[in-house]
Amino acid sequence: MAPSTPRDSDTSPDLLVEIVETLEAHGLASDSYQLHDAVDVEALEQLLASSAGDVEVRFTVEGIQLAVTHDGVDVLLDEPAGAPDQ
Repeated sequence: MAPSTPRDSDTSPDLLVEIVETLEAHGLASDSYQLHDAVDVEALEQLLASSAGDVEVRFTVEGIQLAVTHDGVDVLLDEPAGAPDQ
C-alpha cells in the first residue's frame, strides 16, 4: 500500500488527525469533547482546498482556540489583559 500524501483528494482524515493531535498536545483528552460540535472538518477541508489565496479559519474547542490554514493547525494564545497594542 502506498503512503498517502498530505494533499490527496481525500485529506479530511489527515486534517482531522492534525486537529486532534494539536488538541491533545495542549492537554485536551480526546474523550472530553465532540469535535463535530465545534467544526465541520470536511467543509473546512473543502474550503481550504478551493481557495486560491490565504485562508485562516478560527474556532474554539473546550477553550482552546485553533487557527487552521493551508500550512496546518496552530493554537492561538490569548493576549494578557492590559497588554499594550504595538
